[in-house]
Amino acid sequence: MAMAFSPSFTTCSSKKAAICSVEFMCNYTEQLFKPLRHATINSTFANSRYSSFFCNEKLLHNGRLSRKNQCNTLQVENKPLYSVGSTFQLEDVIEAQQFDREILHAIFEVAQEMEKIEKNSAKSDILKGYLMATLFYEPSTRTRLSFESAMKRLGGEVLTTENAREFSSAAKGETLEDTIRTVEGYSDIIVMRHFESGAAKRAAATAGIPIVNAGDGPGQHPTQALLDIYTIEREIGKLDGIKVGLVGDLAYGRTVRSLAYLLAKYLDVKIYFVSPDVVKMKDDIKNYLTSKGVKWEESADLMEVASKCDVVYQTRIQKERFGQRIDLYEEARGKYVVNLDVLGVMQKHAVVMHPLPRLDEITIDVDVDPRAAYFRQAKNGLYIRMALLKLLLVGW
Repeated sequence: MAMAFSPSFTTCSSKKAAICSVEFMCNYTEQLFKPLRHATINSTFANSRYSSFFCNEKLLHNGRLSRKNQCNTLQVENKPLYSVGSTFQLEDVIEAQQFDREILHAIFEVAQEMEKIEKNSAKSDILKGYLMATLFYEPSTRTRLSFESAMKRLGGEVLTTENAREFSSAAKGETLEDTIRTVEGYSDIIVMRHFESGAAKRAAATAGIPIVNAGDGPGQHPTQALLDIYTIEREIGKLDGIKVGLVGDLAYGRTVRSLAYLLAKYLDVKIYFVSPDVVKMKDDIKNYLTSKGVKWEESADLMEVASKCDVVYQTRIQKERFGQRIDLYEEARGKYVVNLDVLGVMQKHAVVMHPLPRLDEITIDVDVDPRAAYFRQAKNGLYIRMALLKLLLVGW
């Protein structure tokens, strides 16, 4: 169970302050600040973007609370961040922007509990009596199977269609909305992959049960981003202060888009974009990172970037996104390959990640290097999806 510091007080130096919050920040009710919920306090918090609001003056000095302008009485105690059995904060999982650091940390703790369940030979009954429908309009191996495995390992049941674009009523012209209204009558949660960006939002607006976005065209893939962040934390040991190289298809790669959104939640992160010209990262992600104070840089030199980074996140060039422009696909494919030469310049603690499937963008001889984390990454997807299904269906 995640824990947070929860302060109490008698008076505060600012009369307008409603409370001295858990981030040691006075919230002014007459201004546009919403009351903050719990937040986990750590050694890097003094550098938070919120530090300029501390009770109208900074309360932190060299990582410690200053006596100037602080709440007169401050008692800090540990309280559960979320009580067992309480409702999950999200009704659906549609995009990476839904998550903050607090929820991410708590989800990761649940994922660790799910790993213990998976390693225990006894079957869990946490989701006994629940039915999950997987509605996939695009091909999938890891995502669909990991969701189905997650549901079954928690005692639930699965209804599945692997290629709904061809082998469902969509082939007859049925709208997505009608399909969702029908399928929700058979299930308790729908996990959907679609070929159109924004389809998951449409489904969530229609459904009365939870919708999980398992990838919507070139849009987002939030559960992949969650497992990616979880993997980085487990492999590197931290998420603040890291350098990440995103390589390959950055224009159409929904995984890197979602990952960029989540990386922006952490402090002192730098992101390098390495891609062929025809699949460069789009401006909306660059502008978002800039607005959040995240440093980013475009580079054409994979070797140089790999030597600096904690994580080299490789992606395949997606032929299916190029339509009839096969010439552009051939131009982009094979330009950036992670091989033994790239491993040779990487730091000892660094890792190579990939959302899979791969083609030839990571050579097979890389697999035996302990820094090749992509199969461990795929395994982590099971634990994250077990955690999400549990949270969405039965809560904390």
